[in-house]
Amino acid sequence: MQKKHILTCCLSFFFLTFLTEQATHAQAKKGERPNIIVFLVDDMGWQDTSVPFWKQVTELNKKYHTPNMERLAREGMKFTNAYAMPVCTPTRVSLITGVNAAHHRVTHWTSPNQNTNTDYPDTTLQSVDWNINGFSPVPNIPHTFYGTSLPAVLSQHGYYTVHSGKAHFGSAGTPGSDPIQVGFHVNIAGNEIGHPASYLGQTNFDRVANGKSNRNAVQGLEAYHGKDVFLTDVITTEALKALKKPISEKKPFFLHLSHYAIHIPLDADKRFMDRYLKAGLDSTEAKYASLIEGMDKSLGDVLQFLDDQKLADNTVIIFMSDNGGLSTTPARGGEAWTHNLPLKAGKGSVYEGGIREPMLVRWPGMVKPKSVAEQYVIVEDFYPTILDIAGIKKPKLIQKLDGISFLPQLKNASLTNAERQLVWHHPNRWIPAEGPNIHFASAFRKGDWKLIYDYRKGKLELYNLKTDIGEHFDVAASNPKLVKQLAQSFTKQLKTWNAQLPVFKKTGKQVAWPDEVVGQ
Repeated sequence: MQKKHILTCCLSFFFLTFLTEQATHAQAKKGERPNIIVFLVDDMGWQDTSVPFWKQVTELNKKYHTPNMERLAREGMKFTNAYAMPVCTPTRVSLITGVNAAHHRVTHWTSPNQNTNTDYPDTTLQSVDWNINGFSPVPNIPHTFYGTSLPAVLSQHGYYTVHSGKAHFGSAGTPGSDPIQVGFHVNIAGNEIGHPASYLGQTNFDRVANGKSNRNAVQGLEAYHGKDVFLTDVITTEALKALKKPISEKKPFFLHLSHYAIHIPLDADKRFMDRYLKAGLDSTEAKYASLIEGMDKSLGDVLQFLDDQKLADNTVIIFMSDNGGLSTTPARGGEAWTHNLPLKAGKGSVYEGGIREPMLVRWPGMVKPKSVAEQYVIVEDFYPTILDIAGIKKPKLIQKLDGISFLPQLKNASLTNAERQLVWHHPNRWIPAEGPNIHFASAFRKGDWKLIYDYRKGKLELYNLKTDIGEHFDVAASNPKLVKQLAQSFTKQLKTWNAQLPVFKKTGKQVAWPDEVVGQ
């Protein structure tokens, strides 16, 4: 009797496996290229969600309510070692070019005003000559990185491309400030600004002072002016409207839904405030949490749209943030409301709190539900991965890609590569206030080891992220051989990319390369 039961179970298992494989093969046989959605959030920290991206649920996870992120994690893959750059524009340029910030030299956030260096003056180090105008799809634009954008390649291969929300690829007056010139067929509310003046339709997404409009007023949404609507909802609604054209024409689409949320200003999304006030959060924390839940509602609206249109099975959704949340220690007077613990520091820093992000991927029939990928990936990997997903082979590109496709991990979450090297390069001064490695620092990761280089101190720090995710214990002194090996690899990569290092004001001398610090 027991043998018969075992035989029946085995046959059932093989039958179900056969059906699953046949369904996947049938989808591939139809030749339907998948739709692709990049759902990008601004300034969202690793802990700003009810989805745990660590080995345990934390008190910070319990603070927030993100049921649609939870759904995405149940139905797809969670990446627990996903990275962006320390600040926004470098991440966005890396995403659309597949190039590391040390290589494309957009190492800091770009000003809405052309030819404006956003580095704050420093008493010790001179600002490097970085690409202050951002990305350009057109050659010979001063202080820009010229390359072939991801949406342009997808457009050339039959994808209908839509941008909705924050762009911030380049400064005003340059081609990179306009998502249409960058390669999108449709642009909704995207230009050179890095955050909105207001999230409120009632104020026309503006913050007028002395009769003058704010430079960060969100443009292109005049139909919603004066209405009781929230910016996060509006750019989602308009994005989904724009998808009706490719759907009706049976074309694959690429949607870059790039939220202004959860960046300042802290405008309360009143639909969600009550929950957090009742939970005991102060008004500032509650406003921030309401922005997060409003963003999560947008994700739910997207998922519902795909269900309604019967597109869920052939659509890949990639959820990501562009940098870490603000540090627990106030970086600017009174503006520290996000928390990244157990990670150290936050936005602007090359410590984990500034660069490690919440990343989720859903792709029915390809990505196993409830799977977890521990392999570390970085934002420039999105470009080659999306080309692989779209089936685009050997596209004609101006730039050489630094990213590596994580399509193998999507098919098999257990795959790892401990030899992979990651680089973060931020030879800039972010804000006036001091803070732990939020200025003039770079970092290098290989396997579980991470090397941090503080340029002003001329110091290398070494951390084992497997045993010390909070980067509390600098073990450089007790591992001199390892520090030397990592510093040599770090230096080799920076020199290969012709990365720029700061110069000391007093001596006019460039700071040492990482491997030179070891020898001092």
